[in-house]
Amino acid sequence: MEIGIIGLPNAGKSTLFNALTKGHAPVSGYPFTTIDSNVGIVAIPDTRLDFLFDLFQPQKKTPAHIKFIDIAGLVKGASRGEGLGNRFLAYIREADAVLHLVRTFENPEVSHILGSIDPVRDVEIVETELILSDLESAEKALQKTETAARTGDKNAKEKKEKLEKIKICLSDAKPASASGLAFEEIREFNLLTSKPVLYAANISEKTDRETLQKLKNYAESKNSGFIEIYSKLEEEMIELEELERQQFLKELGIEISGLEKVITESKKLLNLISFFTVAGKEETRAWNIKHGAKAPQAAGKIHSDMEKGFIRAEVYNFSDIEKHKNEKILHEKGLIRSEGKDYVIKEGDVCLFKFTPFRDTPIKV
Repeated sequence: MEIGIIGLPNAGKSTLFNALTKGHAPVSGYPFTTIDSNVGIVAIPDTRLDFLFDLFQPQKKTPAHIKFIDIAGLVKGASRGEGLGNRFLAYIREADAVLHLVRTFENPEVSHILGSIDPVRDVEIVETELILSDLESAEKALQKTETAARTGDKNAKEKKEKLEKIKICLSDAKPASASGLAFEEIREFNLLTSKPVLYAANISEKTDRETLQKLKNYAESKNSGFIEIYSKLEEEMIELEELERQQFLKELGIEISGLEKVITESKKLLNLISFFTVAGKEETRAWNIKHGAKAPQAAGKIHSDMEKGFIRAEVYNFSDIEKHKNEKILHEKGLIRSEGKDYVIKEGDVCLFKFTPFRDTPIKV
């Protein structure tokens, strides 16, 4: 899972990036502190994986991961070269989703680039620049595709039709997601406005609740996710031990951390579920996969040969092993099932895949 972080300069993107990744990206009260992309890979906390690791005691525990990419802030006119321009958008074109961070509070030490707090205005400025950038990309792709389509290439013709729809949509100042084409149909074009968006309100004790509600309403109108996150506070907790951090959050009345909010909402946006594999005494591992994926696709997350040579999967759910704490008991109760290629993976499934190898080198499952 890969998330690109966008927003105006001084919205708090680098502060949020540091909080999420426990990193040390430069932060200042001046615009354009980030002049290149910051990249951080974070393990996704999962108490179910911890339970399986403690139960089976393998040599290795491997969580699923999320990759965050923080780029320079966008300003009005970025598509025309204002500020640092939009050249950094290339870093997040292949991201699965976009986290749009929006500042909701005044701070005399960190000036707002537009001189006032108006979250919806700020969002619309950034989204306009994304649309203009996508329009440029779509026009270039369309020129190349038209040449191929003239030769009678069927795939090029289909691609051309999609790009023409997208171009009309973008030219009308609408995101590519409003083109009427499904995301999977236009994924190959790597358009920023085709991606799911998680709006994150960067809050403080000075945040006005009415202003915050307007941003939430905007997110809902776009059928997008919305979270509130106190980036500065989260960053200040980086050096705390986990138990200290949890206690600190509890004292402040914060039920879950910013990272947990981002992970939970991102999985919802991307329609992801988690499953697990237990490879004997070697490894216990968590995986993310699209809701509705079948067993061979899940096997393919581990290795493509396992999908090609898929035979069956032995499956039980985490809730059952959590209750009985012994695979032998699960067998006796008939809770371990042998599933074929049409089985749809469920949230919390623990899977052992059987397959015919396509090469001599053994593959760990």
